[in-house]
Amino acid sequence: MKSCFAQWKGPALQGLSLCMDGTQTKQQAISVMQTSGLAPSERCACRFVGLSRDAWRHPPQADALTCQLTTRIVEIAQTRRHFGYRQVHELLRAEFPAINQKRGYRLYREQGLAVRRRNHPRKQICMWTPLQAATQLDEVWGMAFVSDQLASGRRLKCLTVPDDFCHEAVQIGVDFLLSDQYVTQMLDQVSQFRGYPLAVRTDDGPEFTSRVFGLGTDARHPAHSDSVGPADEERLRRKFQRQISRQVPDEHEFDTLAEARRIIAVWRDAYSQVHPHASTGRIPPAVFAARYRQQRTTELSSSTTTMQT
Repeated sequence: MKSCFAQWKGPALQGLSLCMDGTQTKQQAISVMQTSGLAPSERCACRFVGLSRDAWRHPPQADALTCQLTTRIVEIAQTRRHFGYRQVHELLRAEFPAINQKRGYRLYREQGLAVRRRNHPRKQICMWTPLQAATQLDEVWGMAFVSDQLASGRRLKCLTVPDDFCHEAVQIGVDFLLSDQYVTQMLDQVSQFRGYPLAVRTDDGPEFTSRVFGLGTDARHPAHSDSVGPADEERLRRKFQRQISRQVPDEHEFDTLAEARRIIAVWRDAYSQVHPHASTGRIPPAVFAARYRQQRTTELSSSTTTMQT
């Protein structure tokens, strides 16, 4: 047998032997050696990689639970391409409560799934000053614009309004031209159902610094906070704006304005009701907001009962 190894053990096989840690890797190495003619026999190939012939002829088969879990992971990854393995695991917890994150990650990688990210270098112009975080629901709303286009090339503008406390997508306005009057009217429409926020945080764009928007916010008593420099503008681009600008244009192509509004409305509902957020305890923002309202109602009712007694 030693003479057999001396005849066919070459540099290619020496390189393969450096990375043979798992059974699946060893099986792949044996297949390469047999198809390329590097190994004279099955016995020599199995001995070289350190795998028994019985394990080579009878590879392990996945059980029914693993097959179901793999199928669900692929379905979620194809439906929500921007979800990584952590978010996929959060959605699987309801169906497979006994599956931990390590097993989900292993199956996720075995299927060759990954989220493509584009890293753009950012330059820090000046020192950043921390902004005051929101401490209750509907305390601070952020307003910012995201650009997109139709299939014909005509530009679209999306006005995003997320809640800074629960990160819920309050509203997304889509149109060809969003003026200061449009911004004020949309704020009034949303406030009919939720009430006006205590503060509105924006950048220093012309739609937010105009006289019409300033008079509208002053008349309805929300404080208006805008940025004062490049560092503030960069910091105010929150995760919500980054996600919609990365996910919606990459997965959809709009032919008409009505189609763009419909698809973005579906994405907004999915973001608020399905997408788990780290700052809300890995639950969707809408669920977190509902629990917060219920908790506040219970606290107010208990305090009122205590005062009456």
